[in-house]
Amino acid sequence: MTKQFGEVRAVNGVSLAVHPGEIFGLIGHNGAGKSTLFKMMLGLLAPDSGSLRIHGEPVNGAGFREVRRQIAYLPENVVFYDNLSGLETLCFFADLKGADRQTCQPLLAKLGLAQAAHRPVRGYSKGMRQRLGFAQALLGSPRLLFLDEPTTGLDPEGIREFYRILEELKTQGVTVLLSSHNLAEIQERVDRLALMRLGQIQALGTVQALREKLNLPLHILITLRAGAETRIRDALSPFAGCTLDISGTHGSIHCDRDQKMALLASLTALTEAVTDIQLHEPSLEDVFLGYAEN
Repeated sequence: MTKQFGEVRAVNGVSLAVHPGEIFGLIGHNGAGKSTLFKMMLGLLAPDSGSLRIHGEPVNGAGFREVRRQIAYLPENVVFYDNLSGLETLCFFADLKGADRQTCQPLLAKLGLAQAAHRPVRGYSKGMRQRLGFAQALLGSPRLLFLDEPTTGLDPEGIREFYRILEELKTQGVTVLLSSHNLAEIQERVDRLALMRLGQIQALGTVQALREKLNLPLHILITLRAGAETRIRDALSPFAGCTLDISGTHGSIHCDRDQKMALLASLTALTEAVTDIQLHEPSLEDVFLGYAEN
C-alpha cells in the first residue's frame, strides 16, 4: 500500500501480513508512517494504491462494515466527556458498539477501576484514563485490537496487568497490533514486529531473528576473583575482535555472536578465576538503532 499527503509519501509500498492470534508490534521514529498505516487498517484512510484485507474482507468492500464490528482501537490520546462517570462513559460506548451494558461494570473491575466507577472522569489521572480507554476497547469482545502507545501513563503494576490481559486475549485467538516507543517494554511481549522507516518496512520478524540478522555484538559481564585478570586475558586471547575491560573484580566483554559458545566454554572452565557470568543479548533498542544506522 501507499499513501501520500502532498509531497510526503507517508506509507511507501508496505506489504504486511499479521496472523490470527498474534501480538504484533509496530515500531519506528516519529513520522515513520505508523499512525497512517494504522488508520488505513482501520478503514479511516483509503490507500492511494494497493489493497488491504482484514479477515479476508477488503477494507473498502461492502462486507467490511460487519468486520469492523470485531475491531477495536485505543488511540494514543484518549479523550472522554469529563462530566460523565467512568461507568457512564463505558455505557455510552457500549451503546455505540451495540454491546451489552451488563459487561461494563465487570470490565471496570478487571481494569482496576471498580472504586472509581461512579466518579467523574475529570478527576481521573492519566493512568486511570488509559485504563478506561482500554476498557472501552474491550467492549463487545473484539477479535482484532489496534493499540497506539497503550501503556502511556500506566504505573509498573498497571503495565504488567495490561500485558497479562493481552496474553489472556491471545489464548482466546484475539489478534493484537500495538505501536509503542517503549522498546524495552515490548521486546519480550510481542510475537513479531515490523520496524518502519520513511514509510517503508525496514525489518520484519521476531526480536531474536532481527538480532541475528544484524549480528550485533554480545555483552558478557563477569565477576572474577582478585588476581585473576591475567588468566582471564590469556583465556580470551584466541578470540579475535573480542574486547575485555576489567575494573577491580568486574569485567565487561564484547564479542561476535558466532563466538558465544566457545567463549562461554572457556569462561566456565575457569571456575577458580570466574565466580559469575551474565550474558546480555542486544536489546530491542540496540536493534532499532542498528537498523536506523544502516
